[in-house]
Amino acid sequence: MKRDAILIAVVAMIVGLLGGYLIFSISNSGKVLQTNASIPAGAGSPTDYAQRIAQAEKIVAQDPKNLNVWISLGNDYFDTEQVQKAINAYGKALEIDPNNPNVLTDQGVMFKKVGWYDKALANFDKASKIAPNHLQSLYNAGIVYAIDLKQPEKALPYWNSYLKIDSNSPTALQIKGMIEQAGKPMAPVK
Repeated sequence: MKRDAILIAVVAMIVGLLGGYLIFSISNSGKVLQTNASIPAGAGSPTDYAQRIAQAEKIVAQDPKNLNVWISLGNDYFDTEQVQKAINAYGKALEIDPNNPNVLTDQGVMFKKVGWYDKALANFDKASKIAPNHLQSLYNAGIVYAIDLKQPEKALPYWNSYLKIDSNSPTALQIKGMIEQAGKPMAPVK
């Protein structure tokens, strides 16, 4: 009797998981990039990236308003150092959702890579205005000012804002080190 109850519970759990997966798949069909489940986005061999990119390019050719696929495509271009293609894919995503702080920041990082610092800073500023606690945009704006533009004093407001939100992570410790290295006094964290 006890064995039958366990068997029924296991079967019910499997049916529930499969049902949930099917409902999720149906509700997201046409909205997310279907990739090989064993290859998570942002990982894999060059062949894996090439396959995902080819698949995503086919999807957006047929469905140019597919936000999630544009973002996935931008991310794969980002990860494979195809900077201009990443900028363009993120641009398409931002045409659909202009207020996505993650996409703005990722595109900003690509702008930085090609030396378009004004565009990078504009993206980071917009991202941090949309989401004031968006740590990546604050961090990256500080990096552009301190490292690329050699203006560490302009990095301080961004990094101090970062440290008000997060003062103990490895990134926060890195920021504190960069502030100290620049010889600038750090504003107190409130």
